[in-house]
Amino acid sequence: MSQTIATLPAGCTAIRGQILQFLDDPGNGPEPAPGSYQHLPDGLLVMHQGKVIACGAAAELSALLPADTPVTRYPDSLILPGFIDTHVHMPQLGVIASYGAQLLDWLENYTFPHESKFADQTFAQAEAHRFTDLLLSHGTTSGLVFCTSHPGSVDALFNAAEARGMGLHGGKVMMDRFAPDALMDTAGSSYDDSRALIDRWHHKGRQRYAITPRFAATSTPDQLAVAGQLARETPDALIQTHWAENHAEIAWIAELFPDRASYLDVYHHYGLLGDRTVLAHGIHIDDEDRRTLADTGTRIAFCPTSNTFLGSGLFDFRSARGAGVTVGLASDVGGGTSLSMLASMAEAYKVCRLRDQPLTPFQAFYLSTLGNARVLHQGDEIGSFRQGAWADAVVLDLNGGPMLAMKHEQPGTLAETLFNLMILGDDRTVAATWVAGQCQYQRPATTVNKEPV
Repeated sequence: MSQTIATLPAGCTAIRGQILQFLDDPGNGPEPAPGSYQHLPDGLLVMHQGKVIACGAAAELSALLPADTPVTRYPDSLILPGFIDTHVHMPQLGVIASYGAQLLDWLENYTFPHESKFADQTFAQAEAHRFTDLLLSHGTTSGLVFCTSHPGSVDALFNAAEARGMGLHGGKVMMDRFAPDALMDTAGSSYDDSRALIDRWHHKGRQRYAITPRFAATSTPDQLAVAGQLARETPDALIQTHWAENHAEIAWIAELFPDRASYLDVYHHYGLLGDRTVLAHGIHIDDEDRRTLADTGTRIAFCPTSNTFLGSGLFDFRSARGAGVTVGLASDVGGGTSLSMLASMAEAYKVCRLRDQPLTPFQAFYLSTLGNARVLHQGDEIGSFRQGAWADAVVLDLNGGPMLAMKHEQPGTLAETLFNLMILGDDRTVAATWVAGQCQYQRPATTVNKEPV
């Protein structure tokens, strides 16, 4: 239903086309929960000063637009809230598609050497601009981002995001053991650096800081205690780290922390669990782990392209959700194979199929928009077109690639359209990405019509 609005102010802009947004979790049953989404075959998204001012049927809202309001039309497209990624590594673009290693070898042989390059601030800035441009070209407008152990990498990320109007969560990796000297900090320096970055960036415009111990193995007990201290001092900051991704990693943690009952108990002991915490992966876990996650509100970022590419395992989506665990969807690049949330949806569907579990297209698109916004505690700000939310949108071309174009020739339901997009879509499918009411990416050779109303 259209949002009630009497008048629209001067200075609005609008985009028009088929619109889909989620209002709540559609569930994963054969049919989406009633009232969980809004689908407008001919919709109008009206934006003013970076925010959504109205979203509804074009026939109703067009008459309310001030004269000469610019309207961008997107025929044969689907307009959704901008995609959100709940776990992605900015400094790992250069190691994407690195052959033939599991997690720990992959870190040592590929990731750590590449991340060492971010000590050079010029390099870090260039990579941050590349990263944010690539996010936008894949339709992603927000996310939870790992930087490196260099504080300058965080400055580079947030400066690049600000230049594009994006809102990101990001943080400096805390890592004081089992890494090259060029990447290691200390418990004391990690606190000082993180504290300074929090003061500089947390809630500056749309930017948010995330406390970021890499994973339990690469932090001493002293550093994990410092991470817990930062969390207590900044209770509205997110915490991000890795957990239970790989059998060898889990065995290593047991050796390093013999006094703790489990890998998850390591984080619990140091005050790093709670509803502000997002644990990436969480593949090899049990029912007791899931109960602890649900009881504390701790979230999991499901990273399917990474989990299959590195041979880590198949995430049990149904058991996590059934236990009441909040789950987000993520690309994880560079262990993952694409920045595209469409690719992440497709791989998540395959992982669920291998576990004999459903993942409906409605659930997949919910996860990538409003669901992931809720994981990041931003459900009122991003992930939907509710009035007052940031005007972030992705425009998906229903003919974006020859296979999609072929499928689009055949009449189908909304569910079939969504499934085609998530299975066959790629960066060619993204016609445009809007951030805070501005078109920040337009696919080359994309034709749009601007007209006053």
